[in-house]
Amino acid sequence: MFLAKVEGSVVATKKDANMTGRKLMLIRPMLVDDKDPTKFKPGVNTIVAVDSVGAGEGELVLFCQGSSARLAPNLKEAPVDAVIVGIVDAVEVLGTQIYNAKQP
Repeated sequence: MFLAKVEGSVVATKKDANMTGRKLMLIRPMLVDDKDPTKFKPGVNTIVAVDSVGAGEGELVLFCQGSSARLAPNLKEAPVDAVIVGIVDAVEVLGTQIYNAKQP
C-alpha cells in the first residue's frame, strides 16, 4: 500500500462496462522526505484510482496498485490498476506525528 493526496476527480462518460458507477479520483503519491522525515514530499506523478471508500479532495488516502487493486470488493472483473482502500487519520514517523486529519 501507498500514501497519496486526493487532488481531484476524473469523469469519463464512455468507459468499460465494468467501470460503470465507479468514482474515479486523481491522486498524487506522498513520500516521507528523506532530508526531513517530519514532512511529506509529493511524488512527481499523478494516478487515476477507483475510490472504494468515499474519499474527498484534499484527504490523505491509502491506495494499492496492480493485481492487489482488483482484490477490493466488486473489482475482480474491472480493468483497474489503482484503488483507494482507506482514508488516513494519522501518520507517525520515528516517533513524531507528521499528519493528523483532525489538524489542518
